[in-house]
Amino acid sequence: MTQPTVRILGIESSCDETAASVVSDSRLILSNVVASQVDMHAEFGGVFPELASREHVKAIYPIVEKALAQAHVNIEDLDAIAVTQGPGLAGSLVVGVNMAKGLSLATGKPLIGINHLEGHIYSAWLYLADASPHQVPRFPLLALLVSGGHSELILVKDHLQYERLGGTLDDAAGEAFDKVARLLDLSYPGGPSIQKAAQPGSPTAFSFPRAYLEGTWDFSFSGVKTAVLRTIESLQQEGRRLPVADLSASFQAAVVDVLVEKTIAAADDHDVREIIVAGGVSANKHLRDKMLSESTKPVHIPPLYLCTDNAAMIAGAAYFHYIQNDFSKQDFDVLPTWPLS
Repeated sequence: MTQPTVRILGIESSCDETAASVVSDSRLILSNVVASQVDMHAEFGGVFPELASREHVKAIYPIVEKALAQAHVNIEDLDAIAVTQGPGLAGSLVVGVNMAKGLSLATGKPLIGINHLEGHIYSAWLYLADASPHQVPRFPLLALLVSGGHSELILVKDHLQYERLGGTLDDAAGEAFDKVARLLDLSYPGGPSIQKAAQPGSPTAFSFPRAYLEGTWDFSFSGVKTAVLRTIESLQQEGRRLPVADLSASFQAAVVDVLVEKTIAAADDHDVREIIVAGGVSANKHLRDKMLSESTKPVHIPPLYLCTDNAAMIAGAAYFHYIQNDFSKQDFDVLPTWPLS
């Protein structure tokens, strides 16, 4: 007997993207609408929280309407509504959560709260309607989650079964990219700017430190950021022009080397079958190329449009909670299976 299709509306507003998406059966993206605020925050060199929350308020209703229209569904056709419940900026999160709660109360549809980082893991399952479905990741697997606020290694034993192996002790990888980009007078966000600036540069021009933190699966990128600062100060004191390309390439190599080598070592140590790399920093070409070339295990890296914050990953993750839990009541589920707050 054919299983009925499960269609879930996902809503994401944890930072500076207002997003809504309809996903069918955890994988098929029927719509994926994102309103980015990156240009508005560029002048501040980072996300301005009050501005972000105001823009979410303006965008949330039309974005949800557009997602439903693109998916050719009405709200009554949905099986559930999912929303990012954290982590993120409080003022941004509340906009998406209130929208989702309102829709749930008005329609009687179950409401599923999803951890933003869990959503990034499930971005590896998704595909567009005009693309062929790829093979789903196989358990047990290791997920490297790298973004502006997080650098985490998560052992995923099965659907909704997670173990946090380690994480950043200070700056996340994306945060370090943003800070170094400001030091080099590059535009925000720092990841794409440094990647572009690094293209003509040499990754061995400067020997920046790599904090491997032996004996742990944790990360630390504060030291390499400080090393870049001290190098810039030394060059300026000597009256030399900053070699931005070489500095960018050498810094990028230092961060990527640690991410790749620790991830591969953790994957071998825990005998996983495959690796997932997800989050905003997974869009970095050097990281993608190095992970794919050096890992002996299959590596899943989402396409670029699913690396940054989106609602399709929230709806995709929600599917597995929907089929494994009783959402007959309109309770807001806070996902006790996820190891992070």
